Amino acid sequence: MLEQLKEIYLAGGCFWGIEKYIQDINGVKSTEVGYANGNTQNPNYEDVSHKETGYAETVHVTYDIFKISLESLLELYYEVVNPTLINKQGNDVGSQYRTGIYYIDKEDSKTIIKSINKLQEKYNKPIAIEVRKIDIFYKAEEYHQKYLDKNPEGYCHISKEKLNSVKYINKYTKPTKEELSKLTDIQYKVTQESNTEPAFNNPYYNNFEKGVYVDITTGEPLFISSDKFESGCGWPSFSKPIDPDVLLTEEDRQYFMKRTEIRSKIGNAHLGHVFNDGPKEMGGKRYCINSASLKFVALDKMEEEGYGYLIGYIK
Repeated sequence: MLEQLKEIYLAGGCFWGIEKYIQDINGVKSTEVGYANGNTQNPNYEDVSHKETGYAETVHVTYDIFKISLESLLELYYEVVNPTLINKQGNDVGSQYRTGIYYIDKEDSKTIIKSINKLQEKYNKPIAIEVRKIDIFYKAEEYHQKYLDKNPEGYCHISKEKLNSVKYINKYTKPTKEELSKLTDIQYKVTQESNTEPAFNNPYYNNFEKGVYVDITTGEPLFISSDKFESGCGWPSFSKPIDPDVLLTEEDRQYFMKRTEIRSKIGNAHLGHVFNDGPKEMGGKRYCINSASLKFVALDKMEEEGYGYLIGYIK
């Protein structure tokens, strides 16, 4: 199998969480945490934390460009940092917690700058991520390496949902024509032609068994049973998705109405619509979803079918 390894250094708050997140990305070969681009020799954790050493807590990342590009790696990195904050991420404050992308290969700087400019389009405030060559890097003490693997309940400024889900991001891909041909007639019409199945005549509108609802076209998890409620509309209703990033929204003006269509991000399958008439105690949203767009995986089958990492979120 072809393999070509490259390196990049990423800083984004406490390096425990950044390493845990990055190490599980498909295509990342190795990670180690340490201190980057400071102005003293042989710093230790106490020096970096309490003295003016200039170092940033940083993760040294080695990745395979045949499995993940630098562009894609950076896009995932942006998911777990606030790129507009200066010397702060989560509850961590100080210059050692600044965000930074430090490169070895000068050619990578062009990719990084292009990526930062694209990111800036999403924010009104200026992007504060430091971009520069890696001048110096000291590996941190051994107890910091893979810290959250050794201490699963240890502090982390990144949500557990993000940490648990990143390893599956590249697992789901847009379905091929052959895969779509295996859908039933109603599944194809709903997901590919944006049709709507009959109300009260679909498999999941009154299903309240514990489990996870996944995209019928890709298998990507979209909703969990804990967020499902009886709305009386005749279709499955959810207060929120597992993660907002799994969905796309589009304006729908069909039938002389103005609605917000919901589609799966990876499969681009039509799911349904979202409305603002859901239970207030659950956030006020109602994601009205076609059963034909979904596959339900019961709680006792989740581990077997690869969704065990979500079991802890089902109440």
